[in-house]
Amino acid sequence: EVQLQASGGGLVQAGGSLRLSCAASGFTFDDYAIGWFRQAPGKEREGVSCISSSDGSTYYADSVKGRFTISSDNAKNTVYLQMNSLKPEDIAVYYCNSWRPGYDYWGQETLVTVSS
Repeated sequence: EVQLQASGGGLVQAGGSLRLSCAASGFTFDDYAIGWFRQAPGKEREGVSCISSSDGSTYYADSVKGRFTISSDNAKNTVYLQMNSLKPEDIAVYYCNSWRPGYDYWGQETLVTVSS
């Protein structure tokens, strides 16, 4: 069974850090793009960051550049999103996604709350 297990969300004070994890089972990340998306209350889902498993190239939304870092551990089939200097505007439900042509997998949500 193909699954993406997202974890690591929680409550943190503004300026604090969290690390989200996205672990895959039932498939490997080979040749996939793995990304993190988020949806804040009353807003549309937006792309936060993604990484290519084939060449390690990364993308960050302007709103998180310099604060968030995406990385992958292919041996563990896991992608991480290190989130530093968190702001109240980072409050959202975060999802991980793994994509390549013909395949599109979504993990369950993990909630990030930032207190000001």
